[in-house]
Amino acid sequence: MKPDPYDVAIIGAGDVGAAVARELARFELRVVLIDRGDVGAATSKANTAILHTGFDAKPGTREATFVARGHDLLIGYAEEVGIPLERTGALLVGWSEEQIARLPAIAENAASCGYERVRRVSKEELYRREPHLGPGALGALEVPDEFIVCPFTPPLAFATQAVLAGTALRRREQLTAVARDDSGWRLQTSRGGVAARRLVNAAGLYSDEVHRMAGLDGFTVTPRRGELIVFDKLSRPLVSHILLPVPTATTKGVLVAPTVFGNVLVGPTADDVESKEDTSSTANGISRLREAGRRLMPALLEHEVTAVYVGLRAATEHGDYQLEAHDELGYVCAGGIRSTGLSSSMAIAEWVRDRLGESGLELRERATELPEIRMPYIGEAEPRPFQDAERIAADPTYGEIVCFCERVSRGELRDVAASPIPPLDHDGVRRRTRALMGRCQGFFCGAHVARRLGEP
Repeated sequence: MKPDPYDVAIIGAGDVGAAVARELARFELRVVLIDRGDVGAATSKANTAILHTGFDAKPGTREATFVARGHDLLIGYAEEVGIPLERTGALLVGWSEEQIARLPAIAENAASCGYERVRRVSKEELYRREPHLGPGALGALEVPDEFIVCPFTPPLAFATQAVLAGTALRRREQLTAVARDDSGWRLQTSRGGVAARRLVNAAGLYSDEVHRMAGLDGFTVTPRRGELIVFDKLSRPLVSHILLPVPTATTKGVLVAPTVFGNVLVGPTADDVESKEDTSSTANGISRLREAGRRLMPALLEHEVTAVYVGLRAATEHGDYQLEAHDELGYVCAGGIRSTGLSSSMAIAEWVRDRLGESGLELRERATELPEIRMPYIGEAEPRPFQDAERIAADPTYGEIVCFCERVSRGELRDVAASPIPPLDHDGVRRRTRALMGRCQGFFCGAHVARRLGEP
């Protein structure tokens, strides 16, 4: 145990935990961020990569409040640090008279959540704007502020600023036990111990287990598996907007959406599973997605599948985020954060900050602002390094392509290896550069990545 305990220990370095670390780094605090894997390497990396407005949230819930606030915060932050984001807008498509009849109620729900920019779209306008949509659509609601965003860069950006401001980052460190005494919390981990005066639980799929370690109860995470199909980049001209289904009581349904990487995805499924490690795809799930894709956009099925991926959402028996603050314990829980976690992350971080302040933690702002950063841009809307003649002239390694599918240069691999939070493995390289995530799935560039990681 450190003789001088941290002021705050944060468990979980996903979207929410990393955002909390960044927010607390603005103050004169000793903070440690602990994750069993890498930053953003679990649930946060495998969502639908949509920046939500919260138009379809349940009015009055914390989710509705934080998604609306977080949406605006993340837009500003993306511009500041270089997170790929494209303002595509969304069309919520009705395929039956019953679904069309539900659109006014959805618009009313959006207004109750504070979002009033939804607009009815006729069948004619819908097909004019999305000519490749499958036959049979009857109309839609436009949600102009639903955008596509890079799912990988936000938690890395949050954590990078936090680390540069002095936050201690401990990766590949499993929390095994929690105890409390008069001085605060004593955490036992797979790599030793940590003492902290305050504890923040942002452990995602494991937030219920950390909650019980802290001596509390009230919710159980049941992993909800979402399978998605990623289609080849040649399919990208088929779709211009996020195409949403009319949601049901249990799921938002299967959508079709472009990605900031130039692909098109279809998904997700929504199946409860027992294991929090079960990220395997299933023949049944992929078959269901292909069938949905065939109906929503038949031409999409003529294109090759680049990848299939699976995300597990931290669903609970409750219909809202499980946000709790126990001042007497110096404990804050941000659990049960589901598929809207990326959109709400910065707003939840503000809430956690305020709850810690109310518990007696002195929040004294640092004399200097957070370090300015600019993240490697891995989207398609702006020029990449291999397209920048001046950059290549200054450093030819940016013109040496090592991943031809995704046009990733040797210079980019070098840069992320020397970054404040370097990758721990191949997946870490993929999320930082796009290498390994193209058509060949690393067949060519895998050796270059292994060499950069120091593997034999």
